[in-house]
Amino acid sequence: MNNIPNHVAIILDGNRRWARKRGLPSSKGHYQGFKTLKKVATYILKTGTKVLSVFAFSTENFKRTKEEVDYLMNLFISSFRKEISFFNKNNVKVVFSGRKDKLSNEVLKSMEELENATNENTGGIFNICLNYGGQAEIVDTTKKIAQLYKSGEISLEEITEENIYKYLYQDLPPIDLMIRTSGEQRISNFMLYSLSYAELIFTEVCFPDFDEKQYDKALEEYNKRNITKGGNSSK
Repeated sequence: MNNIPNHVAIILDGNRRWARKRGLPSSKGHYQGFKTLKKVATYILKTGTKVLSVFAFSTENFKRTKEEVDYLMNLFISSFRKEISFFNKNNVKVVFSGRKDKLSNEVLKSMEELENATNENTGGIFNICLNYGGQAEIVDTTKKIAQLYKSGEISLEEITEENIYKYLYQDLPPIDLMIRTSGEQRISNFMLYSLSYAELIFTEVCFPDFDEKQYDKALEEYNKRNITKGGNSSK
């Protein structure tokens, strides 16, 4: 029987590369990537995984051209609103991780609407990392804990490796399996604290082509490693 990871994370890489190979604009790659994400996200959560985190847009992505950033922001707004019924139908709870600065009021409003509309769903948590950076999360978490300590709401003894998870952008379990598509072999400032004990798998497949079969291959590799280790690699 497969050892199903409790928390899976994916760095969604290769949308632009996928488009270039086909002589298409980057926007077509991002659009196809979103269509793939819908299918793969629900598939992963239906296998028994409780949490799926995806790196949708990093703090560094704002350095891209205004045209591409504007397209992505409009895609987020329209998709978050349009897919409320889809996530409710699949019983998926959607949450967001990242800083709110630099995001427009329309983006923030669409995020809030999606979170509120899916808040009671119990079929798994879909954590979308948007305007996210791993180092920024650690800084923001440190500031949050410092404020709580200053106000007397937390003692030094309560600041432990386990308890820090409670003060990250979202209170989620450690990541068991992290997948990065499109051939790059680096973490790129993604969920640094949560990745401490994760198995890392890198695939050459660009994300728009990362389907259920590709995920099954990654899951098979994850299980091979865990059989060798004699169990789950996370805490």
